[in-house]
Amino acid sequence: MHDISKSPAERVESSPAARRLLIGLLFVAIALNYVDRQVLALLKPTLEAEFGWSNRDYALLGTAFQITAALSFLFVGWIVDRFGVRRALGWGVGLWSLAGIAHAFAATVTQFVTARVALAAAETVGTPAAVKSAAVYLPLKERSFALGLGNTAPNIGAILTPLLIPPFAFAFGWKAAFIVTGALGFVWLLAWVLGTRRLVPVEREGQAAAEAARVPLGELARDRRTWAIVGAKFFSDLSWFFLLFWIPDFFNRQFGMTQGTLGLPVAIIYSLAAVGALSSGLLFPRLIERGWSINRARKSSMLFYALMILPMPLAILAPSPWAASLVIGIALFAHQGFSTNIFGLAADVVPSTRVATVIGAGAVAGNLSGAGMIEFAGWSIDAGLGYWPMFAVCASAYLTATLWVHLLLPVVRAADE
Repeated sequence: MHDISKSPAERVESSPAARRLLIGLLFVAIALNYVDRQVLALLKPTLEAEFGWSNRDYALLGTAFQITAALSFLFVGWIVDRFGVRRALGWGVGLWSLAGIAHAFAATVTQFVTARVALAAAETVGTPAAVKSAAVYLPLKERSFALGLGNTAPNIGAILTPLLIPPFAFAFGWKAAFIVTGALGFVWLLAWVLGTRRLVPVEREGQAAAEAARVPLGELARDRRTWAIVGAKFFSDLSWFFLLFWIPDFFNRQFGMTQGTLGLPVAIIYSLAAVGALSSGLLFPRLIERGWSINRARKSSMLFYALMILPMPLAILAPSPWAASLVIGIALFAHQGFSTNIFGLAADVVPSTRVATVIGAGAVAGNLSGAGMIEFAGWSIDAGLGYWPMFAVCASAYLTATLWVHLLLPVVRAADE
């Protein structure tokens, strides 16, 4: 925490090096977050064979994760706002690393569900902490790029995991895969404790309040800005969580790809998603530089990415896994561009003392819709309907989210206007 006994004149902004280190540490934390959660999906064929899981058993693991995350997001945003980013994120990474390692010692569906629940509860701190960090520690001119870069981190984790985990698990066993990926979090934790000690909030006045403050929940619940973010996350996140959990199975069923061969097409998909997050971090500032208003720039960016996702169902008709990976990859390119705009919208319109709570509320909605899609996918596949219903829902969700934001916020204004 910062020494608030100093006069405003004595307080200084974080150095560029300190801000770059912050962005790097947040990037790695979010990447590890998605490495830990994706290991299970990539090891599905092995675990399914060893433990005799059905599709509904597997769907239960995903649903338990999403519902737990949704419930946890009810509190985690408030925790980040109340106690500050440095403490909250450090606690979260330490706990989710332990939960990841615990998967190695599970032997029944119930034990795996327990490990998934613990992992989900701890990992929810990542997104609110990242957006809060950008709002508190980074000047406005750096914020959109940092959020775009940070939003590539899930994709980097999702790219590296399918390339590294299947061969690692083949060589050393599935238990070793969970242990090693979990242990990486403790290495990060040491770097976080040592590397963030000199951070200073951007605002010179009320520094402590900017990082840690009481949050008026009643006011947030009555604020249209809160519900704009919540609704946008509800409609858009269902696609992300559905694809994150079911993409390996899609390639296995559609093209007969095994655990050892599906890594490359999955990596292609998340590589395109990473570029999408970066594109949004660059597109919005460029539109602002051209004289566009925040309202026009944000909504035009969201509409651009929403239209790109419409062809997603064509992946089912693709003649090869490479064509399918391109179609799905373009859809996730657009998803990440859209998602970065939602985070940017929240950082722009919500006061920094409340932004983590609002992001947490949005994540509740997104995880609940994701849980519904994961469960719906298990039912649809077992019922013989395949992937068509889920892909159709995903294709239309982003236009719905864009319309929702426009209805709730006809004119987007920065929080300090």
